[in-house]
Amino acid sequence: MSFDQLGLRVELLKAIKNKGYEAPTAIQAQAIPVILAGRDILARAQTGTGKTDAFGLPMVEILGQTRGNRHHPRALILTPTRELALQVGESIKTYARKVSLRCTVAFGGVRIEPQIARLQRGIDILVATPGRLLDLANQNHLNLASIEFLVFDEADRMLDLGFSGEINAILDLLPTERRTMLFSATYTPQIKALAAKMLIRPEYIEITPDTAAAEAVVQKLHMVNKDNKLPLLLHLIEKKPGERILVFARTRTWANRLTDKLAAHGISVAALHGSKSQSLRKRTLEEFKDGKIQILVATDVAARGLDISNLPFVVNYDIPNSPEDYVHRIGRTGRAGVKGIAVSLVSPEEHNLLLAIETLLRQKIPVEAVKGFTEDSDLPDFVLYRPGNLKSERNAPREIKALVAKKTPAKLPVQGRGKKPKDTKSESTTGGKKNEKSDARTEEGKNSRPDSKPRGRNTGKPDTRTGETGPDSKGRGRRNERTEDSRAGADKRGGNTRGKAARPDSRPTQPTRGRSRGRG
Repeated sequence: MSFDQLGLRVELLKAIKNKGYEAPTAIQAQAIPVILAGRDILARAQTGTGKTDAFGLPMVEILGQTRGNRHHPRALILTPTRELALQVGESIKTYARKVSLRCTVAFGGVRIEPQIARLQRGIDILVATPGRLLDLANQNHLNLASIEFLVFDEADRMLDLGFSGEINAILDLLPTERRTMLFSATYTPQIKALAAKMLIRPEYIEITPDTAAAEAVVQKLHMVNKDNKLPLLLHLIEKKPGERILVFARTRTWANRLTDKLAAHGISVAALHGSKSQSLRKRTLEEFKDGKIQILVATDVAARGLDISNLPFVVNYDIPNSPEDYVHRIGRTGRAGVKGIAVSLVSPEEHNLLLAIETLLRQKIPVEAVKGFTEDSDLPDFVLYRPGNLKSERNAPREIKALVAKKTPAKLPVQGRGKKPKDTKSESTTGGKKNEKSDARTEEGKNSRPDSKPRGRNTGKPDTRTGETGPDSKGRGRRNERTEDSRAGADKRGGNTRGKAARPDSRPTQPTRGRSRGRG
């Protein structure tokens, strides 16, 4: 089938040809005739299969046949993310210009005033995110009473992000007589419930069974220890010099850390996630498309909105928590019939997540070994031992493993906090040796009272019997400051005869806590 057989006007056919499209994709061939016939549709197709043109072309065809009041929008397209809104808006504008229709995009994260000014000049098609759309409507800058077409693009992702409340509020602002189209990459119970609420006798279109990944994407798994993920990623990047690579991380924090680690190796890299400003995200994405940035590290929020032509390589640095997110991640490559490769780095802690993905896909993803990096591969000859590698753990000599274990640094306390760590060499036991400082004080105290056991704070007062001043004690617990004669007094309390001379090599005995002070 060709586009000429779909019933589109000449202007749109020329625009399609200028884009380089020769034949419609499966979703386009099935959805365009249904929409032109005036039916609601519920379509399930993977990302990268041409969904935007599947609803954009027939919608522009119908709207171009009549003229509205040219002030309030007649078509509304809702998207979950800013990036996807921009991508859809650019595609729709290409066709809308051919039939004198005006299209604009509204999303959060940027100043609202320019968007208000654009709406006041009048539009026919509005592409928006739910939050910013409600902001404009609540401030009376947007009237949705003239909507003829309502399109949900990536509806499953919209629900995943918690937009169900916003969707209900938007539906209350729309006329009941309209044509509604719901496009989703997955078909969950929530999507079924939303379709039942919005659609009237819809046409069901399903291109791929049960969220199977796009056929144009070659999937691979590398079973790798968590500590070896970064070295393996660097190895994969080195093997593809100059090629653009999209790397997915699970969180914004780790996306930033991974970006810093790659940049430290001299790689042209940037991060893309929700914490970045919209202007920075847009500039980063444009630089990646133009090849100025080789590696783009993104989170799942950006996965749904990236439409990058001829992107050959996608890496899942972290396995996503949701199997559906995996489908959308790898859908960034292999678009428009161009082959792509999706590689996932799977650590032992992520095996359960991998099992959920393979259950959803109903297929096993091939596992590929990378020599020297993955768990199921041999190490290079120059690597004697790599902790965590199964074969290395089994084959490495015990001496090497013991040496590596010995070199593992112990945790040290933060200076100025906590107790000072004990020195095992100078630690005193029942028959052990006192530290040098205590021994010096013992020698210094030989001229003190024979049976005194100084404890507590020093008063500086002379002893009533000897007239001598007591030793300088700070009263911080047991002290090792008894003299040789005072040891004799301690021996008596232990059962020895008073005054018995202590043996020259006798060890001082620690007094028990709570014992009364030495006799005066």
